[in-house]
Amino acid sequence: MDASNLSTLLNDLIAAWENEVVEFKAVGDSYSTSEIGKYFSALSNEANLRGVDRAWLVFGIDNKRRAVVGSDYRLGRERLNALKNDIANGTEPRTSFHEIHELNHSGGRVLLFEVAPSPRGIPISWNGHYYARNGESLGSLALTKLDEIRQQDAGEDWSAVVLPSATIDHLDPGALVAARAAFATRHPRLDPEEVAAWSDAAFLERAKLTVSGGITRAAVLLLGRAESAHLLSPLLAEITWKLTGAEQAYEHFGLPFFLNTSKVNERIRNVQVRLLPPGTLIQTEIQKYDRQSVLEAIHNCVAHMDYRTGSRINVIEYVDRVVLENAGSFFDGSPEEYVTESRMPKRYRNPFLVNAMTELNMIDRMGFGIQRINLSQVRRFLPLPDYDLNEVGAVKLTIYGAVIDTNYSEQLMQHEDLPLEDVLALDRVQKKLRITKEAAARLKRTHLIEGRSPHLHVSSVVAAATDTMAEYLRTRGQSDDFYAKLVVDYLAGVGGASRQNINELLWDKLSDALDDKQKRNKIRNLLSKMRRGRQIRNAGSQQKPRWELV
Repeated sequence: MDASNLSTLLNDLIAAWENEVVEFKAVGDSYSTSEIGKYFSALSNEANLRGVDRAWLVFGIDNKRRAVVGSDYRLGRERLNALKNDIANGTEPRTSFHEIHELNHSGGRVLLFEVAPSPRGIPISWNGHYYARNGESLGSLALTKLDEIRQQDAGEDWSAVVLPSATIDHLDPGALVAARAAFATRHPRLDPEEVAAWSDAAFLERAKLTVSGGITRAAVLLLGRAESAHLLSPLLAEITWKLTGAEQAYEHFGLPFFLNTSKVNERIRNVQVRLLPPGTLIQTEIQKYDRQSVLEAIHNCVAHMDYRTGSRINVIEYVDRVVLENAGSFFDGSPEEYVTESRMPKRYRNPFLVNAMTELNMIDRMGFGIQRINLSQVRRFLPLPDYDLNEVGAVKLTIYGAVIDTNYSEQLMQHEDLPLEDVLALDRVQKKLRITKEAAARLKRTHLIEGRSPHLHVSSVVAAATDTMAEYLRTRGQSDDFYAKLVVDYLAGVGGASRQNINELLWDKLSDALDDKQKRNKIRNLLSKMRRGRQIRNAGSQQKPRWELV
């Protein structure tokens, strides 16, 4: 949205003034992230209830005068993007601002936080609490409103709908044969010959793909002939593989998904990747991708897709990663809970389809898939998968096929018994993402990371054995004794120096992980320590110090 459109939007919002989906704040240079999270939850839920496509939180507006006064809140795009991540970390299901717009108004800088409505049937909570609006006031989401949102999807299961015009002839014979074999594998106690003797109708019933003999959308999606896709219209019933980068290509894979998910998986190039374990001269070869993990991820897309959007599933192959995209928010809990905890899903968007795919041995219903994909990456010393839930109503999963930081991979080779939660935190450090204070303290105690938050980096335990030692030393900095000797040698040569002289002496030698404020504090603390140790004295004033040797 350009400046002209933003200006028009702001004028329209001010003219209509505050209501359940618009909130103005005269915010200076700081404001509680917790309060922003509450407003995000409230505005998102109210946007859902009122059927609007956006709600707005606006900073830089005086409530009494209804005039632009400007705001210095989080100057810089990087800090605003960090807020989006902070909000995503506190919301359930995980989501954040659709966009944060900056408008340079004649009255000052205005921030317009664009909030999308909560997904149909799913209210948004902040730190475990649901919020709403009562006119211009912020408060808890009333039970009546909570029930209204949750009832939006009550009893609706797209995949369970019977298609009156569909018959067994609309199903692919090859897919039926393969599905029977998968069903027999899933149920080893059944006699394979007995399963083979069942009629198609009997098999479909046992596999939970029909309802009272009627062919369901799930049956057509998994086992339908390619030419039967019209039965699912307006759904674009296909999975698209796209190769992007120096080489470009694409291919669409339609019905039946039971067979074609494997074809999509095979379409992804899977060369060998070589890694050099620390302390050895023999390279280790691994596959770029774990075929089973990628297939499991594709099956998860099929199982949990919001088919009411009519969208396709995208599998985008880059030179170093594969990104899987499907419509629909992360339906129950957060991805992290399925990685580090033994969480079992309480509900599904497409329960009928999930049950059928379980019977055909495509997925499990216990929530172990995400953890298996993560553990596969750990065993192969590669970065962990990333879930991007920032776009409302969409899930993007990135599976890496190349090393991001050699130090991380070598750390996993050296310590194959690292707890998964520590691997998760170390993975975030290599990706320059924030980690909790508790995780940072834990990794520092085990000498895995160093630095000051948010400028954390791998420690010498990892870096000493890699070609990143120069980068490590540059970000690590030196000891106080090293800097003190520089100051002593300098004063011995010039006799006396101002604080500015000392700054110029030490500035470029301090760790690059420190910002300007931290560097100034570091030098101030060093001089105070040297003064207390009777190495130097201040021969000037407090306002204009002149440092000399004692």
